[in-house]
Amino acid sequence: MSELLTVADLAAGYGEMQVLHGVALEIHDGEIVALVGSNSAGKTTLLRALSGVIPHTGHVRLSGREIGPLPADRIFALGLVQVPEGRQLFGRMTVHDNLLMGAYRRNDPGGVGPDIERVYALFPVLKDRQRQLAGSLSGGEQQMCAMARALVAKPKLLMIDEMSLGLAPAIVDRLLDVLTGIRDQGVTILLVEQDVFSALQVADRGYVLESGAIVRARGPVFSA
Repeated sequence: MSELLTVADLAAGYGEMQVLHGVALEIHDGEIVALVGSNSAGKTTLLRALSGVIPHTGHVRLSGREIGPLPADRIFALGLVQVPEGRQLFGRMTVHDNLLMGAYRRNDPGGVGPDIERVYALFPVLKDRQRQLAGSLSGGEQQMCAMARALVAKPKLLMIDEMSLGLAPAIVDRLLDVLTGIRDQGVTILLVEQDVFSALQVADRGYVLESGAIVRARGPVFSA
């Protein structure tokens, strides 16, 4: 498999507070890769750095192209798409309109409708709720909507931050099943989780982030 994302010697933080220290990882096409770590390990900071939301040093390459210096909107347009922690939906907009927001950088309007139908096939409950305000959905349905919105953006790499946060185990299991379906459709996934058990159920490989540094990397995931 070819390398999709390569990160080398990445450091980032907020003001004078450095959070990440020399992070290095790689993700290949067609993988689900887990990044696990405790609260405050630096997982969300890493995603923000990769997405161009916060400044960083080091190297980030997507499909061999250095994207580190690019602004967040250009990185998004190149296919690095994040599902943020807490979903961050447009609560006063319908489910369908939230999905349309995922396509705002696309220049193929004829392809948006079929892609929305594909995500409705992945998440049938969203089709039933498509005219409902996103803010009135259950927590699990909101997570599905956030993931569907990201998929409408046609990501090369889908980065999901704390997918299981606040959700019942049965809902998490359903979402994990959907992740394998997304991967089978050709989307590579970086699953960032505090819930180690959930993440490692579906991951092909994994990294452990601790105090802003990668302390373990194995594949198949953490086998002896």
